[in-house]
Amino acid sequence: MPDHPHRAARAARGTLSVALVLALAGALFAANARLARTTGERHPQDLAGLAEVEERRLGVLLDEVATLRSDVERLTAAQAELDGIVIEPLAPAEELEAGLVPVTGPGLVVELEDAPADAPRPTSVRPDDLVVHQQDLQAVINALWAGGAEAMGLMDQRVISTSAFQCIGNVLSLHGQPYSPPYVVRAVGDPVALRRALYASPEIQNYLRYVDAVGLGWSVTVASEPLTLPAYEGATELEHARVPEGTEVLPGLPDDGGTAAARDTARRTGGSA
Repeated sequence: MPDHPHRAARAARGTLSVALVLALAGALFAANARLARTTGERHPQDLAGLAEVEERRLGVLLDEVATLRSDVERLTAAQAELDGIVIEPLAPAEELEAGLVPVTGPGLVVELEDAPADAPRPTSVRPDDLVVHQQDLQAVINALWAGGAEAMGLMDQRVISTSAFQCIGNVLSLHGQPYSPPYVVRAVGDPVALRRALYASPEIQNYLRYVDAVGLGWSVTVASEPLTLPAYEGATELEHARVPEGTEVLPGLPDDGGTAAARDTARRTGGSA
């Protein structure tokens, strides 16, 4: 018996509906795959991926900062010219003192590293005792300046007298860039004088006690080849400053607190590194 015309029409419509549903499902799956891929790129699911994304973003921002700084210098010079102001260029010695030119010369390399996590140690040792702290790096840099360093670099950046860095846990932040240990300080100057000043520092002597006790990393080497430090590229304006504790400003004025080293000879301070 031949099929009824209405039944054939219903079958055709059913086939078309199934095909349409399958097509829509395929499009939905494809869209979900694209969304997942895009989301994965924008929001990494692991720390390594997140660090890579943030590092790329930081590089872009640093490039923008360099461009904007160049624009500011150009516009400042143009405005000064319009106002009839003559801006005298810095003398070579002033540029060197300000860190605005690269420096090459003999020097010393100091490296600090956290203690190995699996090394045996006394039960009285605190977790803070096992990492390099901000004050440890400051002690190294201050001692090298005191030893007559002509120029200095921390990691791959030039540092000057107004440079500021911060340690959070075991991550160093310098001029907006994060670094992990080992931390490397390079100083251009007389290696003998630099080494002498380094080991004469009470803060360094305190750090060395922890090198022996818990295995903190420490190495001091004379550069086998001349060190080359890049020019400083950060801001040079000084907005706030204070005299370090224990520094005699004027003879006869009382010193109310003593030196930081005197308060911290027995134990390195905790808290943020």
